Amino acid sequence: MGVRYGNSDGRGSSPGGRDGKGSNTGVRYGNKDSNGSNTEYRNSIKDGNGGSAGRRKYNWDGKNANSNSKNVNNGSINSKYGKTGGHKGIMSHKEGGEKGKTSSKCPVFQKCGGCQLLDMPYKKQLEQKQKNLEELLKPFCRVAPIIGMDNPYHYRNKVHAVFDHDRKGNPISGVYEANSHRVVPVESCMIEDQKADEIIGTIRGMLKSFKIRTYDEDTGYGLLRHVLIRRGFTTGEVMVVLVTSSPVFPSKNNFVKALREKHPEITTIIQNVNDRETSMVLGDKEHVLFGKGYIEDILCGCRFRISSKSFYQVNPVQTEVLYQKAIEAAGLTGKERVIDAYCGIGTIGIVASKYANEVIGVELNRDAVKDAVENAKINGIKNIRFFCNDAGKFMMNMAEIGEHVDVVFMDPPRSGSTEEFIDSVAKIRPEKVIYVSCGPETLARDLGYFRKKGYEAKMGWGVDMFPATSHVEAIILMTRSGSGDKK
Repeated sequence: MGVRYGNSDGRGSSPGGRDGKGSNTGVRYGNKDSNGSNTEYRNSIKDGNGGSAGRRKYNWDGKNANSNSKNVNNGSINSKYGKTGGHKGIMSHKEGGEKGKTSSKCPVFQKCGGCQLLDMPYKKQLEQKQKNLEELLKPFCRVAPIIGMDNPYHYRNKVHAVFDHDRKGNPISGVYEANSHRVVPVESCMIEDQKADEIIGTIRGMLKSFKIRTYDEDTGYGLLRHVLIRRGFTTGEVMVVLVTSSPVFPSKNNFVKALREKHPEITTIIQNVNDRETSMVLGDKEHVLFGKGYIEDILCGCRFRISSKSFYQVNPVQTEVLYQKAIEAAGLTGKERVIDAYCGIGTIGIVASKYANEVIGVELNRDAVKDAVENAKINGIKNIRFFCNDAGKFMMNMAEIGEHVDVVFMDPPRSGSTEEFIDSVAKIRPEKVIYVSCGPETLARDLGYFRKKGYEAKMGWGVDMFPATSHVEAIILMTRSGSGDKK
């Protein structure tokens, strides 16, 4: 069956995909948070796997807004709380403070644009997100109480910093100010991993002694553009990605040695070369300067290999909640044939494989497929196969030759799915569809089209993947009703 549907080894298919390799604008219906996409900047939204003009427009999961698929204001709950970028319409308040006065937990709250709801009590954040979900999904299904975090701080396992210099030439690092390319210096962030922030600060402090200049977007001079840190919260492994404007990195061996001496917890260091005049963060060429070139983490009892461009949810604590709820909603009994559409490095499919008879993962990004295949091997999973293909076309091909599946998991970007993809789902006629959404407004739109194709939403669950931001993740269970437009 594998040959009929596409290459399971990831070769022979166009690049792109939500991991960002080969197509910085992402594929995955557009590309997810990101959050893996190369366009992610921490600007407009700090939620999930960004960009600067909306860069996290997918947002790497949320942080920055780039021109990725998860567009900054598209599908977020801004309409209820105010605009994501400038915090307009959002009161900053400190519990216990004097009436009329405002203060913030973060000194750059008003400029960064990442944490729209940082100073709102967490209980209130959850109430507003729940209300928004209920209003948007009222025409389709009931929504269970949103699942929040016990500790809604420092949850981001992926941290990106833009490097620049001030008027005196001193290096600075931080985020792009909302809707601009002005860098707001950030020392520490309430939602970022603290170790990652510490490493970024160390790198900034090393630049002068190594005579490394930060990149200047206006003149094109300078070497260091960005630093990306990824940390496995369970394994403790740390990846440092140094994004440079040129492959020539003077004294790189000494730089790496000095950095490792200050932070022995770092397990791999990568130089990514981005020599284009673009708002994209990552370029296509990479060189491993130290370590394996990837890290591993454990999610839902499964081990996953994560590269610099891999899409991997930025909040591991809530990701386990999200995946477990999605699999629970599918009601898997061990007999089902499942498709994980746009599977990335195989996270949902590999976790679901424990509860299904067979899982087929489909992803357009060839590097992500290679990672997915390796992840299945690492976990000893025998009942899952991965194919490098467009998921919609893949399912259409399956339907045309009479193949059938029982459940489809889909996890599109904030911009939502497409009618073409939904048509392919209806064509293959699964009994259940589990829609994992990071954009409630586009979710509501897609549910309307699913209804036309004979699928009814039965229940919804909200999961707060991105505390302090206006974004929320939702899971929808749909079942085939046997009525509707089957054309």
